[in-house]
Amino acid sequence: MDESEPLLVARSDERRQNGHCSWRLGTPNMDARVVEDLRRRLKYFFMNPCQKYKARGRKPWKLMLQILKIALITAQLVSFGLSNEMMVTFKDENLMTFRHLFLKGYKEHQLGGHNLHTKKDVYDNIYYIIDRYINLQNLTVGNLAYERTDSEYTPLMVCQVLYRNSNIDPGNETFYIDPHIDTECFSIYPVQSLDNVSLATVLNFSLDFRRLLSVNVHFTLKTINLQTVRHHELPDCYVFHVVITFENHAHSGSIKVAVGNDVTINECRDWNVEGTSGKNDYLLLFFDSLVILACFASLILCLRSVINGIHLQFEFNTFFHAYYNKIVTWSDRMEFVNGWYILIIISDTLTIAGSAFKIGIQTKFMTSYDECSILLGTATMLVWVGVIRYLGFFKKYNILILTLRAALPNVIRFCCCAAMIYLGYCFCGWIVLGPYHDKFRTLDKVTECLFSLVNGDDMYATFMKMRDNGYIVWLFSRLYLYSFISLFIYMVLSLFIALITDTYETIKHHQQEKVPISQLQAFIAECRDEPESGRYQIDEEPLSCPLMACFCCGCKEKM
Repeated sequence: MDESEPLLVARSDERRQNGHCSWRLGTPNMDARVVEDLRRRLKYFFMNPCQKYKARGRKPWKLMLQILKIALITAQLVSFGLSNEMMVTFKDENLMTFRHLFLKGYKEHQLGGHNLHTKKDVYDNIYYIIDRYINLQNLTVGNLAYERTDSEYTPLMVCQVLYRNSNIDPGNETFYIDPHIDTECFSIYPVQSLDNVSLATVLNFSLDFRRLLSVNVHFTLKTINLQTVRHHELPDCYVFHVVITFENHAHSGSIKVAVGNDVTINECRDWNVEGTSGKNDYLLLFFDSLVILACFASLILCLRSVINGIHLQFEFNTFFHAYYNKIVTWSDRMEFVNGWYILIIISDTLTIAGSAFKIGIQTKFMTSYDECSILLGTATMLVWVGVIRYLGFFKKYNILILTLRAALPNVIRFCCCAAMIYLGYCFCGWIVLGPYHDKFRTLDKVTECLFSLVNGDDMYATFMKMRDNGYIVWLFSRLYLYSFISLFIYMVLSLFIALITDTYETIKHHQQEKVPISQLQAFIAECRDEPESGRYQIDEEPLSCPLMACFCCGCKEKM
């Protein structure tokens, strides 16, 4: 400190001679007090909440709010998770019911899906669907009903999608085709009673398989999810828009049959559950509103802390440049931007948005269960990840945080280099092995398969799948798989682990030796005031305002 004071005086005299304002307060002791005040404020800024409480006696409201918020968000997620689980289970079970009711000869876990190969099978399945739809009330064990619009039922629609015109002769290897697509539909009402013969005769329904792209059967059914009553929730009314598709785009002689299900969830028009008055819904709405208020308060407090940190960063950067004539490194400047606060801000934003979606779902204003699940699930994950910050207040537990933060830049650079090799293998495997191996059939499957191989999963099955192909493809597959596994497991993963381990050893060494590893830490380390010393019971503003004012404003000294 004594060695730096003459430099401070000399630079102040030089600035005064050049016409700039003198930030010298008159004596070296006063300049030392200004520098020490900045050190003390920096040290206080980087204290944890417990140390700040000891230093100034301020209760850690932000810490207590975060702990309360963790409990609220977790309880909210559990409540929504149970409700969402019942909804998803109900949808999946109804979809399975539709497959068994309307697909002729359907079997679960059928290899290759439900496929048809003859014209008779296609006609029989379409007539089977119509017959099942008409006689649904006598067949189903569930609470399924037809949809009504005004005074009539919504019909079942059978639509065939086909090319507008074509003349295809595979025997002579000639064809003419108009790629424009036409759609032809007819309707069947559930009050009708038609057998297969009368249906084909009256409607004159026929399929042109040479031009046919698909046959889509649309119908709408309604039901009520009664299982929520046992969980003290009001039942919802579901509208299932079912689409059964006979897909023939490939014209390969195999028509794939699939059942699609689009669900709309509405509030039932008239309900009466004995012993229930709907108070639970109001309690849930109040609880969600409380979560929003807590997250909003946390968001404001964290934003204020981030802004204060940015202001202190500019102040320290200006001071360091003027006092030491050095530029503060980017890593030191980023120390002032607390990543945990950024994490909390993101989590609070997602929680507020997810809670708004949840309120909309409970009031039946919307049915965006998936969007709400993603928002609340991600927010809760970030909240619990943020708990690591509080463990980092203890020196024996913060080694993980310090290692992750120090290793992250090198890990990102290493992963970018490894990704280039990984993508090269992905493209090569997709184009060469895709026609012969299910796991390499599409580009997304290739990435998943190779990632599984890196982690040692399903290796033998991947090798065995290529045994029945040609010798050249088999030989290439062996070279491809052996080289990939050897490169990534024995080299890339080993280097990746070594990178983390080396960072861990460096951090551990610095902790044991207590050596400052940055200019900022070295500057703060010269402040010997402990939190219990009572030296922090002063205003957070610097001791003398002209010091920073002249740094930032470049004012002229008044003569």
